[in-house]
Amino acid sequence: MYHYDDFDHQLTAERVDQFRDQVRRRLSGELKEDDFRVLRLQNGIYMQVHGYMMRIAIPYGLASSAQVHKLAHIARTYDRGYGHLSTRQNIQFNWLRLEDTPEILAELATVEMHANQTSGSCIRSITSDELAGVVRDEVTDPRPFAEILRQWSTFHPEFAFLPRKFKVSVSGASEDRAATEINDVGVQVLKNAQGELGFRILVGGGLGRTPIIGQELVAFLPWQHLLTYLEAIVRVYNEFGRRDNLYKARIKILVQAIGIDEFRRQVEAEWQLHKDGPSTLTAAEVARVTAAFSTPAYEILPQLDASFEAAQRDDKAFANWVRRNVTAHKVDGYAAVWLSLKHPGQAPGDISADQLDVVAALADHYSFGELRISHLQNLVLADVKQSELYALWQEAKAAGLATPNIGLLTDIVCCPGADFCTLANARSISLAKAINERFEDYDFLHDIGDIDLNISGCVNACGHHHVAHIGILGVDKSGEEWYQVTIGGNKGTPAAIGKIIGRSFSFAQIPEVISRLLQVYVRERDEGERFIDTLRRIGHEPFKTFVYAEQVAEEAKLLLPDYEALQVGVPYELPYFSPRF
Repeated sequence: MYHYDDFDHQLTAERVDQFRDQVRRRLSGELKEDDFRVLRLQNGIYMQVHGYMMRIAIPYGLASSAQVHKLAHIARTYDRGYGHLSTRQNIQFNWLRLEDTPEILAELATVEMHANQTSGSCIRSITSDELAGVVRDEVTDPRPFAEILRQWSTFHPEFAFLPRKFKVSVSGASEDRAATEINDVGVQVLKNAQGELGFRILVGGGLGRTPIIGQELVAFLPWQHLLTYLEAIVRVYNEFGRRDNLYKARIKILVQAIGIDEFRRQVEAEWQLHKDGPSTLTAAEVARVTAAFSTPAYEILPQLDASFEAAQRDDKAFANWVRRNVTAHKVDGYAAVWLSLKHPGQAPGDISADQLDVVAALADHYSFGELRISHLQNLVLADVKQSELYALWQEAKAAGLATPNIGLLTDIVCCPGADFCTLANARSISLAKAINERFEDYDFLHDIGDIDLNISGCVNACGHHHVAHIGILGVDKSGEEWYQVTIGGNKGTPAAIGKIIGRSFSFAQIPEVISRLLQVYVRERDEGERFIDTLRRIGHEPFKTFVYAEQVAEEAKLLLPDYEALQVGVPYELPYFSPRF
């Protein structure tokens, strides 16, 4: 992975010193909150329900074991013993004191980490495919280009105060695991008919109040012009993006307003002014960054390990875990492993300090000291020998990290919701728990197969509910929390925005609503069909009709014994941090 050079170390240290003085002045009253707000946001610090939250950057989701051990230390020392993984491949701490934040940044700097540009109206942390470099469907490893974009965008003086936040994602495979179609700019690595490397550029994607799938801006951009072309895009946005209305300030609104053809014309005109300028990439620069992502010291192993095959025959639980949580690797004898953070009773995406230390140790022992954070709030060990999978499974299971539900209904993607976020209209974590309790039969979950279920507590859509097969959105009705349900979304290729099925539901009704959606699917599915395939074939109406049948509210009350408690917002206790609420 990429390591800091002298410039990186100096820049990060100076940033910490600068912010330490800003915090001192805020605490002394020299800086008022209105003036301080933009400064703390530049360092990834938000004011939330219970205290200050810091979002720490993990560029393109790649972290070393030393960095993960440091995150565990921060969780114990400054937080309440856990962190929360976001859909942007970052980690957040939610219970911080403002006076501790400079020291946290200083500690992060010792392991080459920071919180720069994880918030604010700037180019945010670059995301990519959590399986980059290890899958067979890859044109090339996209991480060197993601790192080039990170270096280019960090503290770019021209793009420090954009109309709104700006997100870029990079994918190098035929399957889009990086969500390029729902980012402000999506970069897909590909090769043309002549075998030359380049990029397909998408623009204007995004969720939130106005969910939109990105549109193709250029079908093939030669690799040398990646930075110059993106500069042209951001310059056009910076000049013409709206600054008078926060809700209409994203680039997707500009693209929709003037049309993709006019936007392309303006970008091309801007690009012609500097396309061969100093930001033009050279082979030497790409080689310099690529060297940081050198191939690990893989051993020459058989394509299929005999002990691995035997363990699956002898242990059904292990075989179930392999089926859901283990992914094929491009190198014979190796596999990529998903560590699930969706254990029953655990808030989706939350990870304790002890679990962070366990994960770091697993990475050292089994995966060359590195791990990845996925967009789906799970972890990946990308380079595990097949012969060591059984031992890894046993250790992960002991730490609560081996729930065999990757891609299943209970692999819920979930924002913190009203339990933490000042913007949320409704609880997300408590609802995820209620759904998990309703659908805890793993035989049933494995039978119905792959289903995406995402929950967002407000229209900002941090839970990416729009692109889930079943999406749930918290809405406010006269000061009470209700939930809107969408179906038919898709985060893969091609991405799709789900459709609202009708009027909203109460908290207690949602598990029954999901049950009814699944009943229609099981009744109507053809052999081998996923939920999304059946939905596309028969349409939305059969699902909608059955969901809104009479008696749904009464059934919900009967099916949730703690209905009254859930309605008044009584919190549940999680096993390793009961003070959460």
